[in-house]
Amino acid sequence: MSGHSKWSTIKRKKGANDAQRAKIFTKIAREIIVAVKAGGPDPDNNASLKDAIAKARSNNMPNDNINRTIKKAAGDTDTDNYESITYEGYGPAGVAVIVNTLTDNRNRTAADVRHAFDKNGGTMGQTGCVSFMFDQKGVIVIENDDIDEEEITMAALEAGAEDIEVDDEAIEITTAPNDMGTVRDALAEKYEISSAEVSMVPQTMTALEGEEQIKNMTRLLDMLEDNDDVQDVYHNWEMPDEV
Repeated sequence: MSGHSKWSTIKRKKGANDAQRAKIFTKIAREIIVAVKAGGPDPDNNASLKDAIAKARSNNMPNDNINRTIKKAAGDTDTDNYESITYEGYGPAGVAVIVNTLTDNRNRTAADVRHAFDKNGGTMGQTGCVSFMFDQKGVIVIENDDIDEEEITMAALEAGAEDIEVDDEAIEITTAPNDMGTVRDALAEKYEISSAEVSMVPQTMTALEGEEQIKNMTRLLDMLEDNDDVQDVYHNWEMPDEV
């Protein structure tokens, strides 16, 4: 699940079981297909494809899977056509939620997303109802394995980063959306990138009180992320450490 910090997402992915990994690979494959159909199969001339391949590798997607997906998208006219649709809404206690999807059936996806909100104390809203509470940013996460803070800060800023936050577990680097790939590539020459993608970063966070609200919010995010059509879920819930 995606929020202000991506590190909770990374930790969750690291512990994913085989079924969850397969679901992640399926979602990334859709991104690759859309990128190839929009800009061609050469990542050197297709920034969206290059970003999708980097995302695939950071999630340990095998190269054979990546190459097979690219070839299929480039040569198979029968490959499913996916459209990108974004839904917005409110979770328990008014938590802002943005859901990015790639779907070949918008009626099915809209019904599934609405059901997830309705079932867990939330409400699906109109386009724009919560997106103004977020800023689009490139977010790069590097696991903090005794990395020299001053050194990586200088490297990130020289590469074009806007900001860098360091804690005991992770280093989170923020960029303008269009600069994410350039900064990622520069840092990847020396550091192992855990995650790098353009994200919706909340301007303020919302805390939940009471077990029922927390349970409903957790279940809402789980239902959304378990849906094959859902690519990303962004929210401004200030998640407790134990979730």
